[in-house]
Amino acid sequence: MTSLQPFRFAVQATKATSAKEWRDTARSVQDLGYSTLFLADHYLGPGPAQREARWPAQHLAPVAALATAAAVTDTLRVGCRVFCVDYHVPGVLAKEAATIDLLSDGRLEFGIGAGWSEPEYRAMGLEFAPAGRRVDKLSEVVALVKAQWGGEPLELRGEHVTAVGHSGLPLPVQRPRPPIMIGGSQRRVLSLAAREADIVSLANVPFDARNAAGRTPTEEAEHRYGLVRDAAGSRISVLEVESSPFFARITDDATSTAGRVARTLDVPPDGLLDHPNVLIGTEDEVVDRLRERRERFGANYITVQQNEAERFAPVVARLTGN
Repeated sequence: MTSLQPFRFAVQATKATSAKEWRDTARSVQDLGYSTLFLADHYLGPGPAQREARWPAQHLAPVAALATAAAVTDTLRVGCRVFCVDYHVPGVLAKEAATIDLLSDGRLEFGIGAGWSEPEYRAMGLEFAPAGRRVDKLSEVVALVKAQWGGEPLELRGEHVTAVGHSGLPLPVQRPRPPIMIGGSQRRVLSLAAREADIVSLANVPFDARNAAGRTPTEEAEHRYGLVRDAAGSRISVLEVESSPFFARITDDATSTAGRVARTLDVPPDGLLDHPNVLIGTEDEVVDRLRERRERFGANYITVQQNEAERFAPVVARLTGN
């Protein structure tokens, strides 16, 4: 039987309108008992492109914000959920990440993915290549990151990534390297994550009652975890599985709250409370639901959104390390 990883929790935050507000956010996330502060690798501010992308307007770019958050905390881990391979020069991103790990005394978690937001690509003038090519590039970038962080001479000549004639500096503090998180939803990228990553991030599940394969959202999450488990083999016992309840709220009135979420998403409210990316209910109900989800699809590493961090903290206190 697969051993379950202990719970830990993160906050995903991208919003601050001043340096003080961001510093206070980082310190608060640490003081509330969260393991990690994540940012998102998205860049669109308000406008038609942002509305088409259906993603909140982004205030902060990740690299500088991660470095600042690490500088004003002492135990909080920092990372991006997740860097997009097409938004960065791979060797530069690997060096930036290693630098953050060095300057944070070993608190980086390195998330990376193949990219998914075609409207954002288009708005930034980037080619949104077919999925297969994007995953090919992701695989090469992961190999580069591992090699560059190892400090050995680099001789990588791939279709998408070239790094030759030098060694990587600085070396990360964490050895053999900082944890790598790979996020995705399809068989190929989840299999890559299962083989190469330390943390598998299960991308958000659609809110349709049933997807094209006939699976409910919960069944889809179980299916994705099955792909990870099959590809990981014996590694499954050491892999963490990250999942985000994008809509989370500790409340005594789950039905009304779920109704508001349903209206926001323009979906039926029936079954919404069981959706893998929804976590609404009393503290006890949320604790029970998280334990059930860990049993069903392995999710031990839970990321909540910035605006729910304080209300969710009692759940963090009850479950962290269990």
